[in-house]
Amino acid sequence: MRYILAVLSFLGFLQATAVTAQNGPVVIELFTSQGCSSCPPADAMLHDLAKRDDVIALALHVDYWDYIGWKDVFGRPENTLRQHGYAQAAHATTVYTPQMVIGGVEHVVGSRPMQVMDAVQAQMRRGNAVAVTLTRSGNSLQINASTATRGDYVVQLVRYTPEQTVAIRRGENAGRTLNYSNIVKSWDVIGRWDGRSALSLATTADGPDAVVVIVQQNGHGPIVGAAQLR
Repeated sequence: MRYILAVLSFLGFLQATAVTAQNGPVVIELFTSQGCSSCPPADAMLHDLAKRDDVIALALHVDYWDYIGWKDVFGRPENTLRQHGYAQAAHATTVYTPQMVIGGVEHVVGSRPMQVMDAVQAQMRRGNAVAVTLTRSGNSLQINASTATRGDYVVQLVRYTPEQTVAIRRGENAGRTLNYSNIVKSWDVIGRWDGRSALSLATTADGPDAVVVIVQQNGHGPIVGAAQLR
């Protein structure tokens, strides 16, 4: 009953949030795996979050569950490395799934709706320090951002698959057919920025897929700005 109430509260949060994200959307990273029996509720939650305009919800499938009988078809060692980077930055000794990292700073068990809701609202209250805007013309992408507190920031370009269904034949989720949303297929650092002057950066983004740009403090620190074009 407590879990059902938490889910209902989370659904209410999805429909109407009193806090409005400032200077762009909140980035939510879900570290998940098709081989993890605890992950489907978090995957479903991310599916709902992905519909919102005030968040950027991204699924990063890791590969360390592959040994138990099912190789995650979206699993990427780069995603596992990113999760380990967050763990190191937070002085954590282990990684786990499902884990959501919100705004680059809040680490939450991804299957706990109330904790996710609280963390997202807290990040919305803090807001992003930098307003990022994107302009796309063909395969060219122009990135602009307002000035920030002087620091060491990385500018990252993320591409994802919006939705895909997978029939899982082995492992902990054997026999289930699951839907996945915003599946990260590439995450590249395309520039560095010191924040002292406005950012203007041109890059290429081939194809029609959604484009996400994330400005983050180097070393898996806070995300200071983000934007996407769907």
